[in-house]
Amino acid sequence: MTSAGAEPHDGPPTDLVGDDTAATEPIIATPRADPQESEEEKDDFEGPRRRARRERAERRAAQARATAIEHARREAKRKVQGQVLAEPKPVRRGVVRGLRMLLGSILLAVLGIALALILYFTPAMSARNIVVTGIGTVSREEVLDAARVRPGTPLLQINTDQVADRVAAIRRVASARVQRQYPSALRITIVERVPVVVKDFPDGPHLFDHDGVDFATDPPPPALPYIDVDNPGPTDPPTLAALQVLAALPPEVSGQVGRIAAPSVSSITLTLSDGRLVIWGTTDRAKEKAEKLAALLTQPGRTYDVSSPDLPTVK
Repeated sequence: MTSAGAEPHDGPPTDLVGDDTAATEPIIATPRADPQESEEEKDDFEGPRRRARRERAERRAAQARATAIEHARREAKRKVQGQVLAEPKPVRRGVVRGLRMLLGSILLAVLGIALALILYFTPAMSARNIVVTGIGTVSREEVLDAARVRPGTPLLQINTDQVADRVAAIRRVASARVQRQYPSALRITIVERVPVVVKDFPDGPHLFDHDGVDFATDPPPPALPYIDVDNPGPTDPPTLAALQVLAALPPEVSGQVGRIAAPSVSSITLTLSDGRLVIWGTTDRAKEKAEKLAALLTQPGRTYDVSSPDLPTVK
């Protein structure tokens, strides 16, 4: 039963609560706001100017994030390709090796120049010994006098070509060669002239080599043929023609020649040591004539004509 005028109470009975102060207040449920509605309300609240500034700020932030993402992507790509600009490129091994070789070459060149200067200006490697080879008729003293090389001269200061020319100027020397022999020797090698014919002159017999050079006035060796020309010498055509004929003869025939006459290049004759006469003619076909003469000399006769090798005759 309730008293008149009292409203009915739906909650728990008051006598079940131990303390009046502990009575709970009624809980009021607040409905959740719709995000779209709140955003629209916020937009209405911000106004157009604030909304424009906010949108610009958001676009700048979005652009900055996109730029940062692109930069990070590019940096990652550079790292993968080994092209990071912040890190210096390592020096290649081949470049280092090339630089070392270049420095080594320069050092060797400098040392070589220094050594050459030392050897050139000091007697460290000097001509303390002069070796002469090839001498026979020519004496060692003649060679040394012509060479004019002072003992103790640094080898690099000796002009070997000039020394060779001075030695070759000796009358009996056909050629000379000069070589440095380190550390302390100079070698001179000569080739002496060999007489092939002789001609009598008022001052005595003159010896001529195979080039027609008059290189000595001495008694001739045994069995050396005499040459009969007007002006013997290395530039005289009859002299050279006569020497060419002698060079074409085989040894068994040339050893029998006592005299060769060449009044001209087309009328050469040989006189053998036993008095037989050989009509040679010109220097043409000299090898064929020499072969025919060697065969003809086996036949008895006094005159052998090989001026026409196709028709050799014996008289």
